[in-house]
Amino acid sequence: MAEASWPMFHGAQDLAGVAQGTLREPLKLRWSFKTGGPVKSSAAIDGNKVFVGSDDGSVYALDLVSGKPLWNFKTGEGGVESSPLALDGAVYVGAENGSLYALDAATGALRWKYACGDKILGAPNWAPCGTAKGILVGSYDNKVHCVDAASGKPIWAYDTENFVNGSPAVAQGRVVFGGCDARIHALAAADGKPLKEIEAGAYIAGSCAVKGRFAYAGHYGNAVVCADLDAGKIVWSFKASPQPFFSTPGVTETRVFIGGRDRKLYCLERETGKLVWAFAAKGIMDSSPAICGDRIVCGSSDGRLYLLNAEGKQVWSYEIGKALTASPAVAAGLVVIGSEDGSVYAFESAPKQ
Repeated sequence: MAEASWPMFHGAQDLAGVAQGTLREPLKLRWSFKTGGPVKSSAAIDGNKVFVGSDDGSVYALDLVSGKPLWNFKTGEGGVESSPLALDGAVYVGAENGSLYALDAATGALRWKYACGDKILGAPNWAPCGTAKGILVGSYDNKVHCVDAASGKPIWAYDTENFVNGSPAVAQGRVVFGGCDARIHALAAADGKPLKEIEAGAYIAGSCAVKGRFAYAGHYGNAVVCADLDAGKIVWSFKASPQPFFSTPGVTETRVFIGGRDRKLYCLERETGKLVWAFAAKGIMDSSPAICGDRIVCGSSDGRLYLLNAEGKQVWSYEIGKALTASPAVAAGLVVIGSEDGSVYAFESAPKQ
């Protein structure tokens, strides 16, 4: 498992949700770990460790192979819904108390703490900012903050007109995020200067995934949109659901996958937004799908973890029982996901035949 890596929410800086390797059903439960509160945080996997937050106010590091706890860090009041970012021997994570924390990945020791003006629910990302690495995080103070990874000092902050609930994506020198101001924002990563501001049609509570010059997002107007970041406009909109989208899309070369609050997981053509198929679960699908080879894995509020094939057929599922609002992390043939029952679960791929 030396190559195991899913170091942040939705796997990589572009938030496209694509994992290396393959998943073979049936998956088998390898381990579970109980925290003191619901786990809405999506896990990060790095250096054979799993990092995850809990509504009990703690950040946990677990051994990837065994699930044994290695350390935990208590943030104080409020939960940790934000997903951790593992980068260069540190773990960066936001908390409901409005603070962004930098922890030592090996020991959990606090390196620094940066105060935003309100709670942080979305995951941090990172981008080069001159000679520094900037840690990027959105907050309910209506801002995206860029903080020096080494020192915790502010580099820049960008004001929007409403909450920033999701995680900023980073691609091609741009920071791209959707806000509750109903806009998709593209900023220059180096200095936070606005490049494009695109009206999305309704507020975006999840995150954008980026592929090339295009950004993909679901919103509360019950639609999935594709925005051209160069042209600064929406190029297609898919609207078949009677309910909003909170999930962050998974994006491959040809497909866009996204869960809806109408209990369906949708597969769309990436270039046109046309429906390819829809899979019906038994609960809301706020969990963001991960794609691994020709398999798609996603959680649902019906308490099940689903594995689908490329045609949208269920090939495996596991009933945990309580809602899965967190998103799966996939690395080295393992799927790691937290549940609102307070536990973190790891499932392993079936061996090669």
